[in-house]
Amino acid sequence: MPSQLRASFEKIDPVFGNSFYVEKFVDKSCHDKPQWHFHPEFEIVYISAGDGKRHIGDHIGRYEDGELIFLGPNLPHLSYAAEGNELVLQMTEDFLGQHFLAIPEMQTIKGLFERGKTGLVFHGEVKHAIGRQLLAMSEMPAFERLISLLKVLQQMATTDAYQSLNANGFAVEVNPQDQDRMEIIYAYIETHFQRVIPLEEVASLINMTVPAFCRYFKKLTNRTFTQVVNEFRITYASRLLQGDHLSIAAISFESGFNNLSHFNKQFRLITGVSPREYRQQLKNLVH
Repeated sequence: MPSQLRASFEKIDPVFGNSFYVEKFVDKSCHDKPQWHFHPEFEIVYISAGDGKRHIGDHIGRYEDGELIFLGPNLPHLSYAAEGNELVLQMTEDFLGQHFLAIPEMQTIKGLFERGKTGLVFHGEVKHAIGRQLLAMSEMPAFERLISLLKVLQQMATTDAYQSLNANGFAVEVNPQDQDRMEIIYAYIETHFQRVIPLEEVASLINMTVPAFCRYFKKLTNRTFTQVVNEFRITYASRLLQGDHLSIAAISFESGFNNLSHFNKQFRLITGVSPREYRQQLKNLVH
């Protein structure tokens, strides 16, 4: 199982004296966050340059000339393999207090938080104008950093230069027991997705009957277990499609599908294009 697909709950602790977490990454070799992960915090990611792929929940897409996204809580997503500087900012919905979003001055930002629960991507000059402010925040003292964040959130809330990703992730708040269970389940999928995983097998990992497990998993993820396994398989397949050394049929079987027609159908369902079209799009980006 490739380490790139590690799916785990990420625990985020703000630096002492701060109510939210922010970090700038220049040397990507130092970026040791799990690549396929989720957390209960909202997240802003800014990448200053480069093209690449985004995978957030059930959304798979491409970005060009850098990236600025706003993600809701518990949306599983892949870390970026960024070419430019990357800034990651994470905060809980109540990072300024339980009732702070209820005050009149915060209603626009409250709307941003609601829209952002399924992911937002920003475009044009706004992307880099906000991004420059985010990069500057990493060098600011705590109070100035907080004021700058409020300004960034207000800009995000009032611009029209964004698109909703409509990405689906976990549908409900994930408590510590659920987090532990999801870590177990996702780690097991990570190890075994290339073969058939019987429901009895995975249900036994968390001491549930199959019917109870199916209800529980659907409640937490808003998807069936089979759908999530297929997402792992398609993510893996999309990585294999970046090269030319394997045929699409070989990639289908390598990714855990025993039927090429089913692979093509699932790939289009999740990415919006066929495997052949996806490979061609990647070639076009290079040339």
